[in-house]
Amino acid sequence: MTLLAIDWSSVAVKTGQFILSFSILVVLHEMGHFFPAKWFKCRVEKFYLFFNPGISLWKKKIGETEYGLGWVPFGGYVKISGMVDESMDKEQLKKPAEPWEFRSKKAWQRLIIMIGGVVVNIVLAIALFIMIMYVWGEEYLPAKNLTYGIHADTLATKIGLQDGDKIVSIGGKPVDNIETVEAEIILSEAKQLQVDRNGQSVTIPIPNGLVKQLNKNKLQGFIDVRFPVIFDSVAQSATFTQGKVERGDKLIAFNNKPVQFFHEFDAEKSKLKNVDVPMKLLRGTDTVDVKVKVNEKSALGIYFRTPGTLFGTTVKTYTLAQSFPVGFNKCFETLDRYVTGLKQLFTGKVNASDSLGSVISIGNTFPSLWDWQKFWTLTAIFSIILAFMNILPIPALDGGHALFTLVEMVSGRKPSDKFMEYAQMVGMVLLLGLMAYALGLDFWRLFK
Repeated sequence: MTLLAIDWSSVAVKTGQFILSFSILVVLHEMGHFFPAKWFKCRVEKFYLFFNPGISLWKKKIGETEYGLGWVPFGGYVKISGMVDESMDKEQLKKPAEPWEFRSKKAWQRLIIMIGGVVVNIVLAIALFIMIMYVWGEEYLPAKNLTYGIHADTLATKIGLQDGDKIVSIGGKPVDNIETVEAEIILSEAKQLQVDRNGQSVTIPIPNGLVKQLNKNKLQGFIDVRFPVIFDSVAQSATFTQGKVERGDKLIAFNNKPVQFFHEFDAEKSKLKNVDVPMKLLRGTDTVDVKVKVNEKSALGIYFRTPGTLFGTTVKTYTLAQSFPVGFNKCFETLDRYVTGLKQLFTGKVNASDSLGSVISIGNTFPSLWDWQKFWTLTAIFSIILAFMNILPIPALDGGHALFTLVEMVSGRKPSDKFMEYAQMVGMVLLLGLMAYALGLDFWRLFK
């Protein structure tokens, strides 16, 4: 096993975005418990961002509540007097219930306190999607714009796709955004693709194992946009030993091998390190020979025109009024996709070892360059996922407490403190075990 080379600047940017996003989600979620508890006259002993076993990085007591910052970045908590929670404060439960304790409140009040965090996360997700639609709209590369079709990578060629194919539909549903093809195949579990191959309509059956393989590969190794290599700009780090490139030059040969499309150039470039490489360029009607140094990271220090620049993207803009229904739809489409993914996990259509991830996987979803649109989009996605996960009827989660409270409201019988204590312990063991498993998977992926 070998550890991959790490770009620490990229790690720092990803980590910064993750911590900021996670902090926003946790603080607002806990506020969803904090304020209803205060409204119903419960004593809130602690409000913490991140967990603080043993020590706190910062703490300050204001009134009856200690506010603090923990050192274990796996969540946060609000400690409400008289409530069986992750603090497992058994001593307090041995005493008679006080009027300011959670356990002395009416069932409907306790239910509101428990689901407050989930409600806040749902509202936050909707608000963020509305803001994103209003501020940035939606920009994407339409499948119909691909002049040269797609490049079929290893997985795609195995099922019968070919370079130059233009994907028309997935399971009978027309493809608009080329960037969503892989995700659409996984989530729709479609049985076939329809492609335009040299003007002819061709049906490509999708084998059962493709969904599992795509999920294992993290949507990699299937298709890419096929586009020519047109130079756009040159970084200061670029080193030329013969000639220069100019904006608009088209690459037609690299390392003495003919090149028509970017994937051909990229495959050859990735094999080279610390060497001078000859390139043949088309500049207008003239052919130009250039030599450039490929560095230790197989990079040239040259930027190329993107598919979006070459073929044109579609931008959908929305007024504030229009962004509300679109934002609502985006939120619940995201939830639907997440639930579909969970169903595939539990039915064995995807492997848990390929799908589960810890904070490392979550942090890695953020881009290596700070991008506010992507930051808020990912924050909105994680907010609705956090809401769904917390409402699951599992002891130690908000949904578990809410379920016991609903049973009490229907039956008229309140679960004993001892029962709630044991249920909390079982739930905590399950959750900690799952977190440890997910963290182990991430470390295995890093080192394998």
